[in-house]
Amino acid sequence: MVGPVAKSKVTYRCRECEHPSGRWAGRCAACGGWGTIDEAPAPLPPARRQPAPTLIGQIGADAEARIACGVAGLDRVLGGGLVRGSVVLLAGEPGIGKSTLLLHLLGALASTGHACLLASGEESRAQVASRARRIGIDAGPVGFLPGRELQDVLDAASEGGIGVLAVDSIQTVRDPGSPNVTGGVAQVRAATDALVGLAKQTGTAVVLTGHVTKDGDLAGPRALEHAVDVVLSFEGDPRSGLRVLAAGKNRFGAEGETAWFEMGPRGLTPMDPTNLLVSGERLSGAAVALPQRGRRAFAVEVQALVGATEGPGRRQATGLDPSRFQLVAAVLERSTGIALGRAELFGASSGGIRVDDPACDLAVAAALASASAGVPPPEGAAFVGEVALTGQIRSCPAMPQRLAAARAAGCRVVYAPEGSAAPIEGMRIVPVSRLGEALTWASMPASRRPRSLPA
Repeated sequence: MVGPVAKSKVTYRCRECEHPSGRWAGRCAACGGWGTIDEAPAPLPPARRQPAPTLIGQIGADAEARIACGVAGLDRVLGGGLVRGSVVLLAGEPGIGKSTLLLHLLGALASTGHACLLASGEESRAQVASRARRIGIDAGPVGFLPGRELQDVLDAASEGGIGVLAVDSIQTVRDPGSPNVTGGVAQVRAATDALVGLAKQTGTAVVLTGHVTKDGDLAGPRALEHAVDVVLSFEGDPRSGLRVLAAGKNRFGAEGETAWFEMGPRGLTPMDPTNLLVSGERLSGAAVALPQRGRRAFAVEVQALVGATEGPGRRQATGLDPSRFQLVAAVLERSTGIALGRAELFGASSGGIRVDDPACDLAVAAALASASAGVPPPEGAAFVGEVALTGQIRSCPAMPQRLAAARAAGCRVVYAPEGSAAPIEGMRIVPVSRLGEALTWASMPASRRPRSLPA
């Protein structure tokens, strides 16, 4: 299909003195001649040279060359490292540690000879240097630029042969020629578009940080996710040191991959959360769930508290999906007869980790039943399965990974949907098809109640 033809702009010119005019007049304003003004089409702009198309089969594998980050877990989340010419968005709440993670990344890259530039609109040169010294990062080879003016950032990155450009944060970058408010959706989108163009033209890997709102959106709903190549979310409870880096959109690797860190005096330290999120104590109102993030599963303790009330019962969940928490409570009451309708229900996950995997429904139900009856779950037990509205326990994917995570956390018994998993060495699978079958231990008389199930 042929595109639209450019319309030529009509101008006027005097036949006698060649004086141009924006509109027709009976008399020339330059030479005073009458009737000498004629139409003269303005010359069309020179045709833009169209780039010749390239056959996909002729593009070599080096077009997706990667840069090893040197930070444990980060390379796995990115799919093998930073891709040259890509744009990565690191999103998280203010104060969660995005700038610290960025400094770890740039310090590791600069130590291997990569030219790195940090454009910071939130911290001064002295603040960045002080943080690097405090957490023990050699940031001497990393270039620094006050990152509030968009054109300054573009010029410094394109002229300095920079391999990795980090912008902290995209909300502070402004274009003085734009009437839009700095940090607004329009300004943020325009700045991101310019940085994406820089990355694609020069092959510079660009990493942007961005703050999220209370609803988890960045500068408005889905404002930048379509423009960048990779979206990383940095989550965790600011009151604890546990942090989770998760890949959302990823054009160069698997989505949902995670890396775990612990924030301490020396910055972020990679860690294995297998045994951190399970207390190991047998307490009423606590059950072990086996959620999955990306291709990794882990064991986490979910807790519940059931309190009596004379008025309408409150429902509050921290770290759990509030909608699923209420749904599980309603199904639990209908399926087992445990009275929860006139009770206050509180739920939480250990470590401030957000647990939103439907496979954790059975563990939430076990915690609620345990808290209501005052009976701890069987010793060394974990629970996995999605609870349907009918009270059935549905199977869930990646059972081998979940069972391995349970064994690593010291669990010896796993309540799982019937036929969903084969037993592994040192662990017993208790098959359940309905919610009541998985919670018989909560309704047994004290004299018959087992402390643990036989292996």
